[in-house]
Amino acid sequence: MNPDPFDISLGLSFLETPCEVAEYHTAMKVKQDLSLVSKAWNKYLQEYLYEFVWISRASQAKALALTLLTQFIEGKSSSGHYIRRLHMETPVLMRCATDDIRTILDYAPHLVIYSDHHSVRCTRYSEFNDVRCSPEQMVSVLANSKKLRRLSLTNYSDDPFPRHVSPLLRSTAANLEYLELSSSSIPLVSGHLFASKSPVVSLPVLQSLKLTLDNTTFAVLAEWDMPKLQNVSVVSSDFGYAGPGFAYFFAAHGTKLLQLELGHSSSLVVEHYLSLPPRPAQQIPLAEWCPNLKQFICSADAEWNWQNPDWIAPHILLPAHKHLELIGIRDIDKRLLDDAFAFPADVGDDAPFFPLVEQISSLLFNDAFPSLRYIRDLSRASHSMRGGLRPEKRILKFWAKILNRCGERQVWLEDFRGVNITMRDLKRVGLAA
Repeated sequence: MNPDPFDISLGLSFLETPCEVAEYHTAMKVKQDLSLVSKAWNKYLQEYLYEFVWISRASQAKALALTLLTQFIEGKSSSGHYIRRLHMETPVLMRCATDDIRTILDYAPHLVIYSDHHSVRCTRYSEFNDVRCSPEQMVSVLANSKKLRRLSLTNYSDDPFPRHVSPLLRSTAANLEYLELSSSSIPLVSGHLFASKSPVVSLPVLQSLKLTLDNTTFAVLAEWDMPKLQNVSVVSSDFGYAGPGFAYFFAAHGTKLLQLELGHSSSLVVEHYLSLPPRPAQQIPLAEWCPNLKQFICSADAEWNWQNPDWIAPHILLPAHKHLELIGIRDIDKRLLDDAFAFPADVGDDAPFFPLVEQISSLLFNDAFPSLRYIRDLSRASHSMRGGLRPEKRILKFWAKILNRCGERQVWLEDFRGVNITMRDLKRVGLAA
Protein backbone atom coordinates (compact mmCIF):
# COMPACT_ATOMS: atom_id res chain seq x y z
CA MET A 1 0.00 0.00 0.00
CA ASN A 2 1.15 3.55 -0.63
CA PRO A 3 2.78 4.87 2.60
CA ASP A 4 0.63 7.99 2.36
CA PRO A 5 -3.04 6.94 1.98
CA PHE A 6 -3.98 10.48 0.96
CA ASP A 7 -1.44 10.87 -1.85
CA ILE A 8 -3.62 10.34 -4.92
CA SER A 9 -1.05 11.58 -7.44
CA LEU A 10 -0.34 8.01 -8.59
CA GLY A 11 -3.98 6.97 -8.41
CA LEU A 12 -5.00 9.58 -10.96
CA SER A 13 -3.90 7.20 -13.72
CA PHE A 14 -6.06 4.16 -14.43
CA LEU A 15 -2.87 2.22 -15.12
CA GLU A 16 -2.03 2.26 -11.42
CA THR A 17 -3.11 -0.69 -9.29
CA PRO A 18 -5.42 0.50 -6.48
CA CYS A 19 -4.94 -0.50 -2.87
CA GLU A 20 -6.44 -3.91 -2.08
CA VAL A 21 -8.22 -4.92 1.10
CA ALA A 22 -5.46 -7.40 2.04
CA GLU A 23 -2.89 -4.60 1.96
CA TYR A 24 -5.16 -2.43 4.08
CA HIS A 25 -5.57 -5.19 6.69
CA THR A 26 -1.81 -5.71 6.82
CA ALA A 27 -1.20 -2.01 7.46
CA MET A 28 -3.96 -1.90 10.10
CA LYS A 29 -2.49 -4.92 11.91
CA VAL A 30 0.82 -3.08 12.27
CA LYS A 31 -0.93 0.03 13.61
CA GLN A 32 -2.99 -2.01 16.08
CA ASP A 33 0.09 -3.81 17.39
CA LEU A 34 1.85 -0.50 17.96
CA SER A 35 -1.20 0.97 19.70
CA LEU A 36 -1.04 -1.83 22.31
CA VAL A 37 2.49 -0.97 23.45
CA SER A 38 1.32 1.55 26.06
CA LYS A 39 -1.41 4.08 26.82
CA ALA A 40 0.78 6.87 25.49
CA TRP A 41 1.34 5.04 22.20
CA ASN A 42 -2.38 4.23 21.98
CA LYS A 43 -3.29 7.91 22.35
CA TYR A 44 -0.69 8.96 19.80
CA LEU A 45 -1.80 6.34 17.22
CA GLN A 46 -5.52 7.18 17.29
CA GLU A 47 -5.00 9.57 14.39
CA TYR A 48 -3.34 6.86 12.30
CA LEU A 49 -5.85 4.16 13.24
CA TYR A 50 -8.74 6.24 11.93
CA GLU A 51 -7.11 8.16 9.06
CA PHE A 52 -8.04 5.48 6.49
CA VAL A 53 -11.25 3.48 7.05
CA TRP A 54 -12.10 0.60 4.70
CA ILE A 55 -15.62 -0.79 5.20
CA SER A 56 -16.11 -4.22 3.64
CA ARG A 57 -19.38 -5.26 5.34
CA ALA A 58 -22.38 -3.64 7.02
CA SER A 59 -21.41 -4.61 10.56
CA GLN A 60 -18.21 -2.59 10.32
CA ALA A 61 -20.13 0.55 9.35
CA LYS A 62 -22.56 0.00 12.23
CA ALA A 63 -19.70 -0.49 14.72
CA LEU A 64 -17.97 2.69 13.59
CA ALA A 65 -21.21 4.70 13.70
CA LEU A 66 -21.91 3.42 17.24
CA THR A 67 -18.39 4.37 18.35
CA LEU A 68 -18.76 7.91 17.03
CA LEU A 69 -22.21 8.35 18.61
CA THR A 70 -21.00 7.00 21.96
CA GLN A 71 -18.05 9.39 21.99
CA PHE A 72 -20.43 12.30 21.32
CA ILE A 73 -22.86 11.28 24.06
CA GLU A 74 -20.03 10.84 26.60
CA GLY A 75 -18.51 14.17 25.65
CA LYS A 76 -15.25 12.65 24.46
CA SER A 77 -13.15 13.87 21.56
CA SER A 78 -14.53 12.39 18.34
CA SER A 79 -12.35 9.97 16.40
CA GLY A 80 -14.26 11.04 13.29
CA HIS A 81 -12.08 14.16 13.08
CA TYR A 82 -9.17 11.87 12.19
CA ILE A 83 -10.96 10.22 9.24
CA ARG A 84 -9.48 11.48 6.00
CA ARG A 85 -10.27 8.59 3.68
CA LEU A 86 -13.48 6.53 3.73
CA HIS A 87 -13.70 3.56 1.35
CA MET A 88 -16.83 1.39 1.11
CA GLU A 89 -16.69 -1.78 -0.99
CA THR A 90 -19.01 -4.54 0.17
CA PRO A 91 -20.72 -7.64 -1.25
CA VAL A 92 -24.28 -7.06 -2.47
CA LEU A 93 -25.84 -8.81 0.53
CA MET A 94 -23.68 -6.91 3.04
CA ARG A 95 -24.37 -3.33 2.00
CA CYS A 96 -24.29 -0.67 4.69
CA ALA A 97 -27.37 0.91 6.23
CA THR A 98 -27.94 4.51 5.13
CA ASP A 99 -28.30 5.82 8.71
CA ASP A 100 -24.92 4.33 9.66
CA ILE A 101 -23.18 6.00 6.72
CA ARG A 102 -24.95 9.29 7.41
CA THR A 103 -23.76 9.15 11.04
CA ILE A 104 -20.18 8.52 9.95
CA LEU A 105 -20.30 11.42 7.50
CA ASP A 106 -21.76 13.76 10.14
CA TYR A 107 -18.77 13.10 12.41
CA ALA A 108 -16.07 13.07 9.67
CA PRO A 109 -15.87 16.69 8.48
CA HIS A 110 -12.29 16.50 7.21
CA LEU A 111 -12.64 13.90 4.46
CA VAL A 112 -10.12 14.07 1.63
CA ILE A 113 -11.15 10.88 -0.18
CA TYR A 114 -14.66 9.36 -0.24
CA SER A 115 -15.44 6.16 -2.18
CA ASP A 116 -18.80 4.41 -2.36
CA HIS A 117 -18.76 1.41 -4.70
CA HIS A 118 -22.45 0.35 -4.66
CA SER A 119 -22.13 -0.34 -0.94
CA VAL A 120 -25.06 1.54 0.63
CA ARG A 121 -28.38 -0.25 1.12
CA CYS A 122 -30.83 2.20 -0.47
CA THR A 123 -34.32 1.42 -1.69
CA ARG A 124 -35.83 3.25 -4.64
CA TYR A 125 -39.40 2.06 -4.05
CA SER A 126 -40.39 3.48 -0.66
CA GLU A 127 -40.16 6.71 1.27
CA PHE A 128 -37.12 7.21 3.49
CA ASN A 129 -38.01 7.00 7.17
CA ASP A 130 -35.23 9.46 7.96
CA VAL A 131 -35.09 12.41 5.56
CA ARG A 132 -31.39 12.78 6.44
CA CYS A 133 -30.77 9.50 4.59
CA SER A 134 -32.33 10.42 1.25
CA PRO A 135 -29.90 10.33 -1.71
CA GLU A 136 -29.96 14.12 -1.91
CA GLN A 137 -29.12 14.59 1.77
CA MET A 138 -26.45 11.85 1.73
CA VAL A 139 -24.71 13.73 -1.07
CA SER A 140 -25.21 17.20 0.39
CA VAL A 141 -23.46 16.33 3.66
CA LEU A 142 -20.27 15.71 1.70
CA ALA A 143 -20.32 19.35 0.64
CA ASN A 144 -19.05 20.22 4.14
CA SER A 145 -15.73 18.54 3.28
CA LYS A 146 -14.06 21.48 1.59
CA LYS A 147 -10.77 19.59 1.10
CA LEU A 148 -12.29 16.70 -0.86
CA ARG A 149 -9.83 15.67 -3.60
CA ARG A 150 -11.12 12.25 -4.64
CA LEU A 151 -14.80 11.37 -4.88
CA SER A 152 -16.50 8.11 -5.96
CA LEU A 153 -20.29 8.23 -5.88
CA THR A 154 -23.12 5.82 -6.70
CA ASN A 155 -26.56 7.16 -7.60
CA TYR A 156 -29.28 5.12 -5.88
CA SER A 157 -32.12 7.42 -6.96
CA ASP A 158 -34.33 7.19 -10.03
CA ASP A 159 -33.63 10.87 -10.68
CA PRO A 160 -30.83 11.65 -13.14
CA PHE A 161 -27.46 11.89 -11.43
CA PRO A 162 -26.53 15.56 -11.95
CA ARG A 163 -29.76 16.81 -10.40
CA HIS A 164 -28.50 16.36 -6.83
CA VAL A 165 -24.77 15.92 -7.47
CA SER A 166 -24.20 19.28 -9.16
CA PRO A 167 -24.52 21.36 -5.93
CA LEU A 168 -21.98 19.08 -4.20
CA LEU A 169 -19.50 19.36 -7.05
CA ARG A 170 -19.78 23.14 -7.16
CA SER A 171 -18.88 23.39 -3.46
CA THR A 172 -15.93 20.96 -3.69
CA ALA A 173 -14.67 21.88 -7.16
CA ALA A 174 -11.61 23.82 -6.00
CA ASN A 175 -9.64 20.71 -4.95
CA LEU A 176 -11.37 17.80 -6.73
CA GLU A 177 -8.83 15.91 -8.87
CA TYR A 178 -10.56 12.52 -9.31
CA LEU A 179 -14.27 11.89 -9.83
CA GLU A 180 -16.03 8.56 -10.27
CA LEU A 181 -19.76 8.44 -10.99
CA SER A 182 -21.91 5.34 -11.37
CA SER A 183 -25.64 4.79 -11.38
CA SER A 184 -27.88 1.91 -10.37
CA SER A 185 -30.72 3.01 -12.67
CA ILE A 186 -31.25 4.48 -16.12
CA PRO A 187 -33.27 7.74 -16.21
CA LEU A 188 -36.14 7.93 -18.66
CA VAL A 189 -35.57 11.62 -19.41
CA SER A 190 -34.51 12.64 -22.90
CA GLY A 191 -30.84 13.58 -23.07
CA HIS A 192 -31.50 16.79 -25.02
CA LEU A 193 -34.24 17.94 -22.65
CA PHE A 194 -32.36 17.16 -19.47
CA ALA A 195 -29.05 18.62 -20.65
CA SER A 196 -30.75 21.93 -21.44
CA LYS A 197 -32.12 22.15 -17.87
CA SER A 198 -29.02 20.99 -15.99
CA PRO A 199 -26.61 23.54 -14.49
CA VAL A 200 -23.09 23.66 -15.89
CA VAL A 201 -20.48 22.47 -13.40
CA SER A 202 -16.93 23.80 -13.45
CA LEU A 203 -14.16 21.49 -12.18
CA PRO A 204 -10.96 23.49 -12.71
CA VAL A 205 -8.42 20.93 -11.43
CA LEU A 206 -10.14 17.64 -12.28
CA GLN A 207 -7.72 15.29 -14.05
CA SER A 208 -9.40 11.87 -13.96
CA LEU A 209 -13.03 10.94 -14.60
CA LYS A 210 -14.49 7.43 -14.31
CA LEU A 211 -18.05 6.96 -15.55
CA THR A 212 -20.54 4.09 -15.43
CA LEU A 213 -23.51 6.03 -16.70
CA ASP A 214 -26.27 6.16 -19.30
CA ASN A 215 -26.41 8.05 -22.58
CA THR A 216 -28.58 10.81 -21.07
CA THR A 217 -26.07 11.66 -18.36
CA PHE A 218 -23.20 11.61 -20.84
CA ALA A 219 -25.00 14.42 -22.67
CA VAL A 220 -25.11 16.45 -19.45
CA LEU A 221 -21.40 15.92 -18.71
CA ALA A 222 -20.57 17.16 -22.20
CA GLU A 223 -21.52 20.65 -20.99
CA TRP A 224 -19.31 20.58 -17.91
CA ASP A 225 -16.17 22.71 -17.82
CA MET A 226 -13.16 20.44 -17.12
CA PRO A 227 -10.07 22.17 -18.59
CA LYS A 228 -7.48 19.87 -16.90
CA LEU A 229 -9.19 16.58 -17.78
CA GLN A 230 -6.68 13.99 -19.10
CA ASN A 231 -7.82 10.51 -18.07
CA VAL A 232 -11.26 8.98 -18.69
CA SER A 233 -12.61 5.51 -17.93
CA VAL A 234 -16.01 4.78 -19.50
CA VAL A 235 -18.65 2.11 -19.18
CA SER A 236 -22.01 2.95 -20.76
CA SER A 237 -24.64 1.38 -18.49
CA ASP A 238 -27.19 1.28 -21.33
CA PHE A 239 -24.66 0.37 -24.09
CA GLY A 240 -25.37 3.81 -25.59
CA TYR A 241 -22.05 4.09 -27.40
CA ALA A 242 -23.87 4.95 -30.62
CA GLY A 243 -26.14 7.46 -28.88
CA PRO A 244 -25.84 11.25 -29.07
CA GLY A 245 -24.80 11.66 -25.42
CA PHE A 246 -21.66 9.56 -25.91
CA ALA A 247 -20.82 11.55 -29.06
CA TYR A 248 -21.44 14.92 -27.36
CA PHE A 249 -19.17 14.01 -24.46
CA PHE A 250 -16.18 12.98 -26.58
CA ALA A 251 -16.70 15.78 -29.08
CA ALA A 252 -16.47 18.24 -26.18
CA HIS A 253 -13.63 16.67 -24.17
CA GLY A 254 -11.91 14.17 -26.48
CA THR A 255 -9.11 16.46 -27.66
CA LYS A 256 -7.85 16.89 -24.07
CA LEU A 257 -7.62 13.17 -23.31
CA LEU A 258 -4.27 11.40 -23.00
CA GLN A 259 -5.57 8.17 -21.41
CA LEU A 260 -8.79 6.27 -22.13
CA GLU A 261 -10.22 3.07 -20.70
CA LEU A 262 -13.27 1.38 -22.21
CA GLY A 263 -14.77 -0.89 -19.60
CA HIS A 264 -17.17 -2.95 -21.71
CA SER A 265 -15.48 -5.80 -23.52
CA SER A 266 -15.76 -5.87 -27.30
CA SER A 267 -17.77 -9.07 -27.15
CA LEU A 268 -20.49 -7.49 -24.98
CA VAL A 269 -20.78 -4.45 -27.26
CA VAL A 270 -20.98 -6.63 -30.37
CA GLU A 271 -23.66 -8.85 -28.81
CA HIS A 272 -25.72 -5.80 -27.87
CA TYR A 273 -25.53 -4.25 -31.33
CA LEU A 274 -26.41 -7.54 -33.03
CA SER A 275 -29.44 -8.05 -30.78
CA LEU A 276 -30.96 -4.59 -31.27
CA PRO A 277 -31.72 -3.61 -34.90
CA PRO A 278 -30.96 -1.35 -36.58
CA ARG A 279 -27.22 -1.49 -36.12
CA PRO A 280 -25.16 1.75 -36.14
CA ALA A 281 -24.97 3.17 -39.63
CA GLN A 282 -21.26 3.93 -39.38
CA GLN A 283 -18.22 3.18 -37.26
CA ILE A 284 -17.99 5.33 -34.11
CA PRO A 285 -15.05 7.73 -34.85
CA LEU A 286 -13.44 7.49 -31.42
CA ALA A 287 -9.93 7.97 -32.82
CA GLU A 288 -11.04 11.23 -34.42
CA TRP A 289 -12.68 12.44 -31.22
CA CYS A 290 -9.50 11.67 -29.21
CA PRO A 291 -6.62 12.59 -31.56
CA ASN A 292 -4.05 13.16 -28.77
CA LEU A 293 -4.59 9.83 -27.01
CA LYS A 294 -1.35 8.22 -25.75
CA GLN A 295 -2.61 5.38 -23.52
CA PHE A 296 -5.51 2.98 -24.01
CA ILE A 297 -6.84 0.33 -21.59
CA CYS A 298 -9.05 -2.57 -22.66
CA SER A 299 -10.15 -6.03 -21.61
CA ALA A 300 -8.57 -9.34 -22.64
CA ASP A 301 -11.85 -10.96 -23.68
CA ALA A 302 -12.25 -9.35 -27.12
CA GLU A 303 -13.64 -11.91 -29.53
CA TRP A 304 -12.40 -12.74 -33.03
CA ASN A 305 -13.62 -10.19 -35.55
CA TRP A 306 -15.54 -12.32 -38.08
CA GLN A 307 -15.42 -9.50 -40.64
CA ASN A 308 -11.60 -9.62 -40.76
CA PRO A 309 -10.15 -12.92 -39.49
CA ASP A 310 -6.56 -11.65 -39.86
CA TRP A 311 -6.99 -8.75 -37.44
CA ILE A 312 -8.36 -8.61 -33.88
CA ALA A 313 -8.79 -5.05 -32.61
CA PRO A 314 -8.23 -4.41 -28.88
CA HIS A 315 -11.73 -2.91 -28.77
CA ILE A 316 -14.45 -2.57 -31.39
CA LEU A 317 -14.66 1.18 -30.69
CA LEU A 318 -10.93 1.81 -31.23
CA PRO A 319 -9.57 -0.50 -33.97
CA ALA A 320 -6.64 1.83 -34.73
CA HIS A 321 -4.91 5.02 -33.56
CA LYS A 322 -1.79 6.61 -35.03
CA HIS A 323 -0.53 8.29 -31.82
CA LEU A 324 -1.18 5.55 -29.26
CA GLU A 325 2.02 4.62 -27.34
CA LEU A 326 0.77 2.24 -24.63
CA ILE A 327 -1.99 -0.37 -24.50
CA GLY A 328 -2.90 -1.80 -21.09
CA ILE A 329 -4.79 -5.09 -20.94
CA ARG A 330 -6.92 -6.13 -17.94
CA ASP A 331 -8.10 -9.61 -16.93
CA ILE A 332 -5.44 -11.63 -18.76
CA ASP A 333 -5.47 -14.05 -15.81
CA LYS A 334 -9.21 -14.66 -16.26
CA ARG A 335 -8.80 -15.17 -19.99
CA LEU A 336 -5.98 -17.70 -19.46
CA LEU A 337 -8.03 -19.67 -16.94
CA ASP A 338 -11.17 -19.60 -19.11
CA ASP A 339 -9.27 -20.75 -22.22
CA ALA A 340 -7.56 -23.54 -20.29
CA PHE A 341 -10.94 -24.72 -19.00
CA ALA A 342 -12.68 -24.45 -22.38
CA PHE A 343 -9.93 -26.34 -24.24
CA PRO A 344 -8.56 -29.06 -21.93
CA ALA A 345 -5.01 -30.09 -22.76
CA ASP A 346 -1.82 -31.33 -21.15
CA VAL A 347 -0.41 -28.91 -18.56
CA GLY A 348 2.65 -28.45 -20.77
CA ASP A 349 0.67 -27.73 -23.94
CA ASP A 350 -0.03 -24.04 -24.59
CA ALA A 351 -2.40 -24.71 -27.52
CA PRO A 352 -5.48 -23.42 -25.59
CA PHE A 353 -3.85 -19.98 -25.48
CA PHE A 354 -3.43 -19.67 -29.26
CA PRO A 355 -6.37 -17.22 -29.72
CA LEU A 356 -5.01 -14.92 -26.99
CA VAL A 357 -1.51 -15.04 -28.49
CA GLU A 358 -2.92 -13.97 -31.85
CA GLN A 359 -5.08 -11.31 -30.25
CA ILE A 360 -2.14 -9.65 -28.46
CA SER A 361 0.06 -10.09 -31.52
CA SER A 362 -2.51 -8.17 -33.56
CA LEU A 363 -1.71 -5.09 -31.51
CA LEU A 364 1.74 -5.10 -33.08
CA PHE A 365 0.45 -4.39 -36.60
CA ASN A 366 2.18 -1.22 -37.79
CA ASP A 367 -0.83 -0.05 -39.80
CA ALA A 368 -3.11 0.00 -36.74
CA PHE A 369 -0.81 1.41 -34.03
CA PRO A 370 2.36 2.76 -35.67
CA SER A 371 3.52 4.61 -32.51
CA LEU A 372 3.00 1.70 -30.09
CA ARG A 373 5.94 1.23 -27.68
CA TYR A 374 4.51 -0.56 -24.63
CA ILE A 375 2.04 -3.35 -23.90
CA ARG A 376 1.24 -3.69 -20.20
CA ASP A 377 -0.39 -6.62 -18.40
CA LEU A 378 -2.51 -4.87 -15.75
CA SER A 379 -3.43 -8.03 -13.86
CA ARG A 380 -1.79 -8.64 -10.50
CA ALA A 381 -3.03 -12.25 -10.58
CA SER A 382 -1.49 -12.78 -14.01
CA HIS A 383 1.84 -11.59 -12.60
CA SER A 384 1.55 -14.24 -9.86
CA MET A 385 0.72 -16.94 -12.43
CA ARG A 386 3.81 -15.97 -14.41
CA GLY A 387 6.29 -15.44 -11.58
CA GLY A 388 5.00 -17.53 -8.68
CA LEU A 389 6.74 -20.41 -6.95
CA ARG A 390 5.55 -23.10 -9.37
CA PRO A 391 4.23 -21.56 -12.60
CA GLU A 392 2.79 -23.87 -15.24
CA LYS A 393 5.10 -24.50 -18.18
CA ARG A 394 2.38 -23.61 -20.67
CA ILE A 395 1.96 -20.19 -19.01
CA LEU A 396 5.69 -19.55 -19.45
CA LYS A 397 5.49 -20.74 -23.08
CA PHE A 398 2.61 -18.34 -23.69
CA TRP A 399 4.55 -15.35 -22.38
CA ALA A 400 7.70 -16.41 -24.23
CA LYS A 401 5.76 -16.24 -27.51
CA ILE A 402 4.39 -12.81 -26.65
CA LEU A 403 7.88 -11.58 -25.75
CA ASN A 404 9.36 -12.82 -29.03
CA ARG A 405 6.68 -11.09 -31.08
CA CYS A 406 7.04 -7.86 -29.09
CA GLY A 407 10.79 -8.01 -29.65
CA GLU A 408 10.34 -8.29 -33.40
CA ARG A 409 8.35 -5.03 -33.36
CA GLN A 410 10.61 -3.40 -30.70
CA VAL A 411 7.74 -3.05 -28.23
CA TRP A 412 8.31 -3.39 -24.48
CA LEU A 413 6.18 -5.89 -22.53
CA GLU A 414 5.46 -4.77 -18.94
CA ASP A 415 3.83 -6.20 -15.81
CA PHE A 416 1.20 -4.38 -13.74
CA ARG A 417 3.89 -2.32 -11.99
CA GLY A 418 5.32 -1.03 -15.26
CA VAL A 419 8.43 -3.22 -14.94
CA ASN A 420 9.75 -4.85 -18.10
CA ILE A 421 9.15 -8.60 -18.54
CA THR A 422 12.26 -10.25 -19.96
CA MET A 423 13.14 -13.66 -21.31
CA ARG A 424 15.72 -13.99 -18.52
CA ASP A 425 12.92 -13.64 -15.95
CA LEU A 426 10.92 -16.42 -17.59
CA LYS A 427 13.95 -18.71 -17.80
CA ARG A 428 14.84 -18.10 -14.15
CA VAL A 429 11.29 -18.88 -13.01
CA GLY A 430 11.20 -21.93 -15.30
CA LEU A 431 14.32 -23.38 -13.70
CA ALA A 432 12.85 -22.97 -10.24
CA ALA A 433 9.52 -24.54 -11.20
